[in-house]
Amino acid sequence: MNFILFDEHREDLLPLSYTRPIAEFRCGILTLKEKWEKRIPDGNFSFSTVDYLQVKYSLKHDAQKNIYLSGNLLSSDELVEWIHRLQNNQCLVDNEGSVLAIRTEKELTYDNITADGFETVKFEGEAIKINYMWDIFSLNARELERDYELITKGRRSKPIDPSNQVFGDRIFLEEGAKVKAAILNSTTGPIYLGKNAEIMEGSVVRGGLALCESSALKLSTKVYGATTVGPHSKIGGEVNNSVIFGYSNKGHDGFLGNSVIGEWCNLGADTNVSNLKNNYADIKVWNYRKGGFLNSGRQFCGLMMADHSKAGINTMFNTATVVGVSANVFGAGFPRNFIPSFAWGGADKWIQYRLNTAFEVAERMMERRGIELTDADRAILTKVHELSAPYRNF
Repeated sequence: MNFILFDEHREDLLPLSYTRPIAEFRCGILTLKEKWEKRIPDGNFSFSTVDYLQVKYSLKHDAQKNIYLSGNLLSSDELVEWIHRLQNNQCLVDNEGSVLAIRTEKELTYDNITADGFETVKFEGEAIKINYMWDIFSLNARELERDYELITKGRRSKPIDPSNQVFGDRIFLEEGAKVKAAILNSTTGPIYLGKNAEIMEGSVVRGGLALCESSALKLSTKVYGATTVGPHSKIGGEVNNSVIFGYSNKGHDGFLGNSVIGEWCNLGADTNVSNLKNNYADIKVWNYRKGGFLNSGRQFCGLMMADHSKAGINTMFNTATVVGVSANVFGAGFPRNFIPSFAWGGADKWIQYRLNTAFEVAERMMERRGIELTDADRAILTKVHELSAPYRNF
Protein backbone atom coordinates (compact mmCIF):
# COMPACT_ATOMS: atom_id res chain seq x y z
CA MET A 1 0.00 0.00 0.00
CA ASN A 2 1.14 3.54 -0.79
CA PHE A 3 1.01 5.95 2.17
CA ILE A 4 1.29 9.71 1.73
CA LEU A 5 2.07 11.62 4.95
CA PHE A 6 0.55 15.09 4.71
CA ASP A 7 1.38 18.13 6.84
CA GLU A 8 -1.12 19.69 9.22
CA HIS A 9 -0.75 22.77 11.42
CA ARG A 10 2.46 23.55 9.56
CA GLU A 11 2.45 27.25 10.47
CA ASP A 12 1.92 26.38 14.14
CA LEU A 13 5.08 24.22 13.98
CA LEU A 14 7.35 26.79 12.37
CA PRO A 15 10.32 27.31 12.51
CA LEU A 16 10.93 23.54 12.97
CA SER A 17 8.76 22.83 9.91
CA TYR A 18 10.66 25.30 7.70
CA THR A 19 13.15 22.56 6.80
CA ARG A 20 11.24 19.25 7.07
CA PRO A 21 7.78 17.69 6.82
CA ILE A 22 6.04 17.14 10.17
CA ALA A 23 6.42 13.36 9.89
CA GLU A 24 10.21 13.85 10.05
CA PHE A 25 9.93 15.30 13.58
CA ARG A 26 11.39 13.09 16.30
CA CYS A 27 9.35 12.33 19.44
CA GLY A 28 10.25 9.40 21.67
CA ILE A 29 12.97 7.30 20.04
CA LEU A 30 11.73 7.43 16.43
CA THR A 31 10.52 10.03 13.98
CA LEU A 32 6.79 10.02 13.27
CA LYS A 33 7.45 8.43 9.86
CA GLU A 34 9.65 5.72 11.40
CA LYS A 35 6.87 4.84 13.85
CA TRP A 36 4.52 4.09 10.94
CA GLU A 37 7.23 2.16 9.07
CA LYS A 38 7.79 -0.06 12.11
CA ARG A 39 4.08 -0.85 12.36
CA ILE A 40 3.48 -1.17 8.60
CA PRO A 41 6.74 -2.68 7.32
CA ASP A 42 5.34 -3.44 3.84
CA GLY A 43 4.09 0.13 3.29
CA ASN A 44 5.66 2.68 0.95
CA PHE A 45 5.80 6.13 2.57
CA SER A 46 6.30 9.55 1.01
CA PHE A 47 5.38 13.15 1.85
CA SER A 48 2.88 15.79 0.82
CA THR A 49 4.19 19.17 1.94
CA VAL A 50 5.12 22.62 0.60
CA ASP A 51 6.64 22.69 -2.88
CA TYR A 52 10.13 23.77 -1.88
CA LEU A 53 10.50 20.79 0.50
CA GLN A 54 9.32 18.27 -2.10
CA VAL A 55 12.72 18.62 -3.81
CA LYS A 56 14.24 16.68 -0.90
CA TYR A 57 11.17 14.89 0.50
CA SER A 58 9.49 13.26 -2.47
CA LEU A 59 5.81 12.60 -3.09
CA LYS A 60 4.88 9.28 -4.73
CA HIS A 61 1.30 8.85 -5.90
CA ASP A 62 -0.12 5.46 -6.90
CA ALA A 63 -2.88 5.36 -9.48
CA GLN A 64 -5.01 3.02 -7.37
CA LYS A 65 -3.78 2.36 -3.83
CA ASN A 66 -3.22 5.56 -1.83
CA ILE A 67 -3.84 6.26 1.82
CA TYR A 68 -3.31 9.87 2.81
CA LEU A 69 -2.20 9.81 6.43
CA SER A 70 -1.85 12.77 8.78
CA GLY A 71 1.88 13.34 9.20
CA ASN A 72 1.19 14.87 12.64
CA LEU A 73 -0.46 11.70 13.93
CA LEU A 74 1.31 9.42 16.42
CA SER A 75 0.90 5.84 15.25
CA SER A 76 -0.55 2.92 17.20
CA ASP A 77 -1.45 -0.70 16.49
CA GLU A 78 -5.13 0.17 16.85
CA LEU A 79 -4.88 2.97 14.28
CA VAL A 80 -3.11 0.62 11.86
CA GLU A 81 -6.01 -1.87 12.11
CA TRP A 82 -8.61 0.81 11.39
CA ILE A 83 -6.58 2.26 8.51
CA HIS A 84 -6.21 -1.15 6.86
CA ARG A 85 -10.01 -1.59 6.98
CA LEU A 86 -10.66 1.61 5.04
CA GLN A 87 -12.38 1.19 1.68
CA ASN A 88 -11.87 3.42 -1.34
CA ASN A 89 -13.10 7.00 -0.79
CA GLN A 90 -13.51 6.52 2.96
CA CYS A 91 -12.09 8.98 5.47
CA LEU A 92 -11.11 8.08 9.04
CA VAL A 93 -11.79 10.94 11.49
CA ASP A 94 -11.39 11.47 15.23
CA ASN A 95 -14.03 12.62 17.72
CA GLU A 96 -13.62 16.24 16.62
CA GLY A 97 -13.92 15.43 12.91
CA SER A 98 -10.21 15.93 12.24
CA VAL A 99 -8.90 13.83 9.35
CA LEU A 100 -6.66 10.92 10.35
CA ALA A 101 -6.51 9.05 7.04
CA ILE A 102 -8.19 8.97 3.62
CA ARG A 103 -8.14 6.11 1.11
CA THR A 104 -8.64 7.41 -2.41
CA GLU A 105 -7.41 7.30 -5.99
CA LYS A 106 -7.64 11.11 -6.16
CA GLU A 107 -4.55 13.30 -5.95
CA LEU A 108 -4.87 15.56 -2.90
CA THR A 109 -2.64 18.42 -1.75
CA TYR A 110 -1.53 18.75 1.87
CA ASP A 111 -3.17 22.17 2.34
CA ASN A 112 -6.59 21.09 1.08
CA ILE A 113 -7.28 17.73 2.73
CA THR A 114 -10.72 17.57 4.34
CA ALA A 115 -13.42 14.96 4.89
CA ASP A 116 -15.67 16.71 2.34
CA GLY A 117 -16.74 14.36 -0.42
CA PHE A 118 -15.72 11.21 1.43
CA GLU A 119 -17.66 8.70 3.49
CA THR A 120 -16.51 9.27 7.07
CA VAL A 121 -15.60 6.54 9.53
CA LYS A 122 -15.25 7.61 13.17
CA PHE A 123 -12.20 6.24 14.96
CA GLU A 124 -13.20 4.98 18.41
CA GLY A 125 -9.73 4.87 19.96
CA GLU A 126 -7.23 7.50 21.08
CA ALA A 127 -5.77 9.67 18.30
CA ILE A 128 -3.01 12.09 19.31
CA LYS A 129 -1.33 14.60 17.01
CA ILE A 130 1.59 16.98 17.29
CA ASN A 131 0.04 20.35 16.47
CA TYR A 132 2.26 22.77 18.43
CA MET A 133 5.97 22.78 19.21
CA TRP A 134 5.43 22.18 22.93
CA ASP A 135 3.55 18.97 22.10
CA ILE A 136 6.90 17.42 21.15
CA PHE A 137 8.42 17.49 24.63
CA SER A 138 5.04 17.18 26.39
CA LEU A 139 4.37 13.86 24.62
CA ASN A 140 7.94 12.62 24.78
CA ALA A 141 7.56 10.49 27.94
CA ARG A 142 4.56 8.72 26.41
CA GLU A 143 6.32 8.11 23.11
CA LEU A 144 9.53 6.91 24.78
CA GLU A 145 7.52 4.18 26.49
CA ARG A 146 5.69 3.18 23.30
CA ASP A 147 8.77 3.26 21.05
CA TYR A 148 10.81 1.30 23.58
CA GLU A 149 8.22 -1.50 23.55
CA LEU A 150 7.97 -1.37 19.76
CA ILE A 151 11.74 -1.57 19.18
CA THR A 152 12.79 -4.02 21.89
CA LYS A 153 9.89 -6.51 21.87
CA GLY A 154 11.23 -10.05 21.58
CA ARG A 155 14.87 -8.86 21.57
CA ARG A 156 17.67 -9.07 24.13
CA SER A 157 19.87 -6.14 25.16
CA LYS A 158 23.63 -6.24 24.92
CA PRO A 159 25.10 -6.75 28.42
CA ILE A 160 25.47 -3.79 30.77
CA ASP A 161 28.92 -3.30 32.27
CA PRO A 162 28.97 -4.18 36.01
CA SER A 163 30.71 -0.89 36.85
CA ASN A 164 27.30 0.84 36.52
CA GLN A 165 24.82 1.29 39.35
CA VAL A 166 21.49 0.13 37.93
CA PHE A 167 17.93 0.58 39.21
CA GLY A 168 15.12 -1.13 37.33
CA ASP A 169 15.25 -3.51 34.40
CA ARG A 170 14.13 -1.39 31.41
CA ILE A 171 17.53 -0.67 29.89
CA PHE A 172 18.38 -1.69 26.33
CA LEU A 173 21.75 -1.42 24.59
CA GLU A 174 22.07 -1.90 20.84
CA GLU A 175 25.21 -3.27 19.18
CA GLY A 176 28.28 -1.20 20.01
CA ALA A 177 26.57 0.87 22.73
CA LYS A 178 28.76 1.63 25.78
CA VAL A 179 28.13 2.79 29.32
CA LYS A 180 30.52 2.61 32.28
CA ALA A 181 30.57 3.96 35.83
CA ALA A 182 27.16 5.63 35.48
CA ILE A 183 23.98 5.65 37.55
CA LEU A 184 21.03 4.38 35.51
CA ASN A 185 17.49 4.55 36.94
CA SER A 186 14.88 3.01 34.65
CA THR A 187 12.13 2.78 37.27
CA THR A 188 10.78 6.16 36.07
CA GLY A 189 11.08 5.41 32.35
CA PRO A 190 13.02 3.23 29.90
CA ILE A 191 16.63 3.91 28.94
CA TYR A 192 17.53 3.11 25.32
CA LEU A 193 21.02 3.33 23.80
CA GLY A 194 21.17 3.11 20.03
CA LYS A 195 23.93 1.56 17.95
CA ASN A 196 27.38 2.88 18.99
CA ALA A 197 25.89 5.33 21.50
CA GLU A 198 27.86 6.07 24.67
CA ILE A 199 27.19 7.27 28.20
CA MET A 200 30.47 8.44 29.70
CA GLU A 201 31.67 7.97 33.27
CA GLY A 202 29.99 9.79 36.13
CA SER A 203 26.72 10.44 34.27
CA VAL A 204 23.42 10.16 36.13
CA VAL A 205 20.35 9.19 34.12
CA ARG A 206 16.81 9.13 35.40
CA GLY A 207 14.70 7.56 32.64
CA GLY A 208 13.21 7.84 30.21
CA LEU A 209 16.07 8.49 27.89
CA ALA A 210 16.63 7.74 24.21
CA LEU A 211 20.26 8.11 23.20
CA CYS A 212 20.12 7.39 19.50
CA GLU A 213 22.75 6.01 17.14
CA SER A 214 26.32 7.31 17.62
CA SER A 215 25.27 9.91 20.19
CA ALA A 216 26.95 10.53 23.54
CA LEU A 217 26.35 11.82 27.03
CA LYS A 218 29.63 13.43 28.02
CA LEU A 219 31.35 13.07 31.40
CA SER A 220 29.07 13.63 34.43
CA THR A 221 25.99 14.57 32.42
CA LYS A 222 22.72 14.73 34.38
CA VAL A 223 19.48 13.72 32.64
CA TYR A 224 16.20 14.05 34.50
CA GLY A 225 14.05 12.03 32.18
CA ALA A 226 11.71 12.13 29.18
CA THR A 227 14.70 13.22 27.07
CA THR A 228 15.59 12.24 23.52
CA VAL A 229 19.02 12.76 22.00
CA GLY A 230 18.79 12.15 18.26
CA PRO A 231 21.54 10.47 16.22
CA HIS A 232 25.11 11.80 16.08
CA SER A 233 24.66 14.34 18.91
CA LYS A 234 26.71 15.15 22.02
CA ILE A 235 25.14 16.29 25.27
CA GLY A 236 26.64 17.53 28.53
CA GLY A 237 25.54 19.41 31.63
CA GLU A 238 21.96 19.21 32.89
CA VAL A 239 19.02 18.22 30.67
CA ASN A 240 15.36 17.69 31.48
CA ASN A 241 12.40 16.70 29.24
CA SER A 242 13.97 17.86 25.99
CA VAL A 243 14.09 16.54 22.42
CA ILE A 244 17.08 16.97 20.12
CA PHE A 245 16.24 15.89 16.58
CA GLY A 246 19.83 14.90 15.70
CA TYR A 247 23.30 16.03 14.59
CA SER A 248 23.37 18.74 17.26
CA ASN A 249 25.60 19.46 20.25
CA LYS A 250 25.23 20.73 23.78
CA GLY A 251 28.63 19.54 24.81
CA HIS A 252 29.23 21.42 28.06
CA ASP A 253 27.69 22.53 31.34
CA GLY A 254 24.48 24.53 31.37
CA PHE A 255 20.77 23.75 31.72
CA LEU A 256 18.35 22.75 28.95
CA GLY A 257 14.77 21.95 29.91
CA ASN A 258 11.38 21.47 28.20
CA SER A 259 13.01 22.29 24.89
CA VAL A 260 13.18 21.15 21.26
CA ILE A 261 16.40 21.50 19.26
CA GLY A 262 16.56 20.80 15.53
CA GLU A 263 19.47 19.41 13.51
CA TRP A 264 22.96 20.92 13.05
CA CYS A 265 22.61 23.19 16.09
CA ASN A 266 25.26 23.98 18.70
CA LEU A 267 24.82 25.39 22.20
CA GLY A 268 28.07 26.88 23.50
CA ALA A 269 29.55 26.20 26.93
CA ASP A 270 27.38 27.34 29.86
CA THR A 271 24.39 28.13 27.69
CA ASN A 272 21.39 28.21 30.03
CA VAL A 273 17.68 28.08 29.24
CA SER A 274 14.86 29.31 31.48
CA ASN A 275 11.84 27.01 31.35
CA LEU A 276 9.67 28.59 34.08
CA LYS A 277 8.53 32.18 34.63
CA ASN A 278 9.24 33.76 38.01
CA ASN A 279 5.52 34.33 38.57
CA TYR A 280 4.63 30.73 37.57
CA ALA A 281 2.17 32.04 34.97
CA ASP A 282 1.19 30.22 31.78
CA ILE A 283 3.83 30.67 29.09
CA LYS A 284 3.24 32.44 25.79
CA VAL A 285 5.18 31.21 22.75
CA TRP A 286 5.78 33.01 19.44
CA ASN A 287 3.41 31.58 16.82
CA TYR A 288 3.93 32.21 13.10
CA ARG A 289 0.30 31.61 12.15
CA LYS A 290 -0.91 34.20 14.67
CA GLY A 291 1.98 36.55 14.01
CA GLY A 292 2.34 37.04 17.75
CA PHE A 293 2.56 35.21 21.05
CA LEU A 294 0.16 32.36 21.76
CA ASN A 295 -0.72 31.11 25.24
CA SER A 296 0.56 27.54 25.50
CA GLY A 297 -1.45 26.81 28.63
CA ARG A 298 1.74 25.40 30.17
CA GLN A 299 3.97 26.44 33.04
CA PHE A 300 7.13 24.90 31.58
CA CYS A 301 8.59 25.71 28.18
CA GLY A 302 12.24 26.35 27.32
CA LEU A 303 14.01 26.80 23.97
CA MET A 304 12.61 26.02 20.52
CA MET A 305 15.57 26.15 18.10
CA ALA A 306 15.38 25.31 14.39
CA ASP A 307 18.06 23.75 12.18
CA HIS A 308 21.58 25.17 11.73
CA SER A 309 21.29 27.70 14.58
CA LYS A 310 24.04 28.35 17.12
CA ALA A 311 24.48 29.94 20.54
CA GLY A 312 27.80 31.30 21.81
CA ILE A 313 29.30 30.58 25.23
CA ASN A 314 27.37 31.84 28.27
CA THR A 315 24.25 32.56 26.22
CA MET A 316 21.13 33.02 28.36
CA PHE A 317 17.73 32.26 26.85
CA ASN A 318 14.49 33.54 28.36
CA THR A 319 11.54 31.24 28.96
CA ALA A 320 9.99 29.97 25.70
CA THR A 321 12.48 31.52 23.30
CA VAL A 322 11.87 30.62 19.65
CA VAL A 323 14.95 30.67 17.39
CA GLY A 324 14.59 30.32 13.63
CA VAL A 325 16.79 28.61 11.05
CA SER A 326 20.50 29.52 10.73
CA ALA A 327 20.49 32.10 13.50
CA ASN A 328 23.67 32.94 15.43
CA VAL A 329 23.03 34.14 19.00
CA PHE A 330 25.77 35.51 21.27
CA GLY A 331 26.72 38.27 23.69
CA ALA A 332 25.76 39.37 27.20
CA GLY A 333 22.20 39.71 28.49
CA PHE A 334 19.01 37.98 27.46
CA PRO A 335 18.20 38.15 23.74
CA ARG A 336 14.63 38.68 22.60
CA ASN A 337 12.36 35.64 22.93
CA PHE A 338 11.58 35.52 19.22
CA ILE A 339 14.69 35.37 17.05
CA PRO A 340 13.97 35.17 13.31
CA SER A 341 15.81 32.96 10.86
CA PHE A 342 19.20 34.22 9.60
CA ALA A 343 19.56 36.71 12.48
CA TRP A 344 23.05 37.38 13.87
CA GLY A 345 23.62 39.04 17.24
CA GLY A 346 22.19 39.27 20.72
CA ALA A 347 20.61 41.59 23.27
CA ASP A 348 22.62 44.61 22.10
CA LYS A 349 22.28 44.43 18.32
CA TRP A 350 20.95 42.29 15.47
CA ILE A 351 22.07 42.14 11.86
CA GLN A 352 21.18 39.84 8.96
CA TYR A 353 23.18 36.62 8.67
CA ARG A 354 24.37 36.47 5.06
CA LEU A 355 23.15 33.45 3.13
CA ASN A 356 26.59 32.58 1.71
CA THR A 357 28.11 32.70 5.19
CA ALA A 358 25.33 30.43 6.48
CA PHE A 359 26.14 27.96 3.69
CA GLU A 360 29.83 27.96 4.63
CA VAL A 361 29.11 27.27 8.31
CA ALA A 362 26.62 24.53 7.45
CA GLU A 363 29.14 22.89 5.09
CA ARG A 364 31.86 22.86 7.75
CA MET A 365 29.63 21.42 10.46
CA MET A 366 28.15 18.75 8.19
CA GLU A 367 31.60 17.74 6.91
CA ARG A 368 32.52 16.85 10.50
CA ARG A 369 29.82 14.14 10.32
CA GLY A 370 30.82 13.08 6.80
CA ILE A 371 27.61 14.52 5.30
CA GLU A 372 27.37 16.83 2.30
CA LEU A 373 25.30 20.02 2.08
CA THR A 374 23.41 19.12 -1.09
CA ASP A 375 21.91 21.35 -3.75
CA ALA A 376 18.49 20.44 -2.34
CA ASP A 377 19.61 21.60 1.13
CA ARG A 378 20.86 24.88 -0.35
CA ALA A 379 17.59 25.41 -2.19
CA ILE A 380 15.61 24.84 1.02
CA LEU A 381 17.75 27.26 3.03
CA THR A 382 17.52 29.83 0.25
CA LYS A 383 13.73 29.61 0.28
CA VAL A 384 13.62 29.85 4.09
CA HIS A 385 15.85 32.96 3.86
CA GLU A 386 13.30 34.48 1.47
CA LEU A 387 10.21 33.47 3.47
CA SER A 388 11.64 34.73 6.77
CA ALA A 389 12.83 38.10 5.42
CA PRO A 390 9.79 40.07 6.73
CA TYR A 391 10.72 39.12 10.32
CA ARG A 392 14.24 40.58 10.05
CA ASN A 393 13.23 44.22 10.42
CA PHE A 394 16.19 45.15 12.63
